[in-house]
Amino acid sequence: MKTLKYFKYLIVVSLFFGLVVSSCDGPDPEFFADPSSPITLEELDINLIVIDGANPTNPGVTFNWNDTNFNQAVVEGYSVEFSASADFTNPIEATGSNGVSTVTMSMSQLNSAVGSIGLDPLQVGTVYARVISSLGVQDELAAISNVISFDVVPFFNYVFRDFYLVGPASSAGWENNNNNPPMYRDPSNSNVFSYTGFFNGGQPLKVIETRGQWAPQYGEGSEGQLIFRPTEDDDDPAPINDIEALSDGYYRFEMNISTLEFTIESFNEAGSTLYDSMTLQGNGLEGGSVQMTSFSFDPHIWFISNVTLVPGELQFVTNTDIIWAGDTEFSGVATEGSGSIPVIVEDEYEVWFNDLTGDYIMIPLNL
Repeated sequence: MKTLKYFKYLIVVSLFFGLVVSSCDGPDPEFFADPSSPITLEELDINLIVIDGANPTNPGVTFNWNDTNFNQAVVEGYSVEFSASADFTNPIEATGSNGVSTVTMSMSQLNSAVGSIGLDPLQVGTVYARVISSLGVQDELAAISNVISFDVVPFFNYVFRDFYLVGPASSAGWENNNNNPPMYRDPSNSNVFSYTGFFNGGQPLKVIETRGQWAPQYGEGSEGQLIFRPTEDDDDPAPINDIEALSDGYYRFEMNISTLEFTIESFNEAGSTLYDSMTLQGNGLEGGSVQMTSFSFDPHIWFISNVTLVPGELQFVTNTDIIWAGDTEFSGVATEGSGSIPVIVEDEYEVWFNDLTGDYIMIPLNL
């Protein structure tokens, strides 16, 4: 009898532990969205949003939708998607939230998002939006809302930095707002800048980022290395003394603001053509063409201090009817007889062109 009772006890214990193991090793429970409560994204109460670039932190747009019912005590994740097409061929996640059915995007966030789907700056474009709700990373449980649309006019972000020569080796002398010539930005690497032209020998040189301000500024550290001065409270770096060791002449000065390296090499301008005039022309100009000014310090440098450019194309034309043009906006290298320089956004611009190298730079004054 005792043996039988002991055997029954082992069976009960085995069944109990078998149930425990089974419950631990079994498949995870499945969650399902309630089809009776689909997610609905509310239409906006405005059809056109002109994004305000002057106040980037101001509210730009607010999206509202109803909560998704997953029949579980969980926190839902929501992703607001934007697309330039109603079929959401290439959507981007514009913003999102967890556990709340509303989200507000600032002007700058909205501008960045609509730029990511390819809308052109300063032009009316249509945005298609929808909300996707899900539980964690379980995308198979995602519920997709209806699609709404609205029009926006994005502002333009000029993301580039510009730099100007200062010091007696250059035309500006020790004046930081004296029509200081800009350096030319490499169109394929926005950290690389160069200036090819005439320099006064035996004189110091520095680089400033904003005319009229002494910082940010670059000077020389160890040989071939730049020192960056972020603010005027920081120590003033030494001038770029490599120029001081050279005689008057033409040189190519190049710097990389990422690696803080620079080089100065002699440049042979012998045999180069001296043009009597230079014209900027094309449908990127409201008037069709405008005369450029020869830089008195260096006759191979041409500039316009202020000109209105509109979306279109531009070329540089010499008095001998030679056409110079490139294919990159804002800065690049023009070659003879080919291409057109694109203008992608309307603004007042400062334009500089170097007929020795074909370097050009077009700096917007208000963006």
